[in-house]
Amino acid sequence: MSTLESLALTGIPAEDEALRAEVRAFLIEATRAMPAHIRARSWMGYNAEFSRQLGAKGWIGVTLPTAYGGAGRSAFTRYVLVEEFLNFGAPVGAHWIADRQSAPLILKYGTEDQKQFYIPKVCRGEAFFCIGMSEPNSGSDLASVKSRAIPNAQGWLLNGQKIWTTYAHHCQYMIALVRTSGTSEDRHKGLSQVIVDLSLPGVTVRPIRDLSGDSHFCEVFFDNVQLGHDALIGVEGQGWEQVTAELAFERSGPERLFSSIVLFEQWLQYVRTPQGRTESAQRLAGKVLTQLAPLRAMSVAVQQKLVQGASPIVEAALVKELGTTLEQMIPAAIAEDLFARDTEEIPVELLMTLKYITQASPSFSLRGGTRDILRGMIARGLGLR
Repeated sequence: MSTLESLALTGIPAEDEALRAEVRAFLIEATRAMPAHIRARSWMGYNAEFSRQLGAKGWIGVTLPTAYGGAGRSAFTRYVLVEEFLNFGAPVGAHWIADRQSAPLILKYGTEDQKQFYIPKVCRGEAFFCIGMSEPNSGSDLASVKSRAIPNAQGWLLNGQKIWTTYAHHCQYMIALVRTSGTSEDRHKGLSQVIVDLSLPGVTVRPIRDLSGDSHFCEVFFDNVQLGHDALIGVEGQGWEQVTAELAFERSGPERLFSSIVLFEQWLQYVRTPQGRTESAQRLAGKVLTQLAPLRAMSVAVQQKLVQGASPIVEAALVKELGTTLEQMIPAAIAEDLFARDTEEIPVELLMTLKYITQASPSFSLRGGTRDILRGMIARGLGLR
């Protein structure tokens, strides 16, 4: 079966869809006072108290076993939750990575002690994780990481640096891809994943201010950080296989389709008014929706493969590449539409939301894997290279 043939049309089960009404009712009230330009940050918006509220409702870690504090429900339950969080622009950035990939990774590869210690805290919205993958001077070449954890009597001695680490300054833990044997020339060999308590001596976190004025990216330095023996996740030297499986969770979800959705909805509200309705605007709305619908279907199909226990790395890369292309097209096309009009008639909140998304959108095709890397993966998966 080819990669394209494997993306069969899949529907979200009725029992999972049934949750949507309750989630929407909660989010209508929870986000009522949040202006659109704040909600536009959505899964990059940080609010630890909001995450704890979701944890209390059982909406974090819904796919994880009840034995570890999860709800033991289908991955499609989480898919419904994520779609609604993004649709409303809920500030879910605090727990996002822990829920999406850190806890599932620990569940799959971790020891029983690691599962018992970390996963219940994630489900309660009390433990936040960041991802330690990218490094300076490595670009998109993840296999060239130079951060190194050397085994010693106490466990592992960690030295190195990570960059573009989302919300490291607010997180308690990082799962870092580091070299535990060999050299960077060995490529995929000798890489491992370790859990780093970011409060340990020798860890320095420095936020990086971006074009929009936000500081969610960070650089993290490790200077002789002593980790325990229990810091290692999985098998030493198998980090590359673990991290590539982890990236399928990162690349295939609705967040790769809906990062611009709050802006699109604000613009649609304006287009529905007499002063905002034009033939060109209606054509643009149709263009966006006709691209969004099949992309969502592809994302749901990838979710089905994950539910079945597959590792749809190429399919997830395809969804991510096409999805972020659409996410970047939306603010550019809306700007072209709005600035062809009399700007005095355009709602200020719509313009403020457009400003934020325009400033943030260049990062959409960088985070989670750059466009060129993903296109190379897709080409190999289709047998084109």
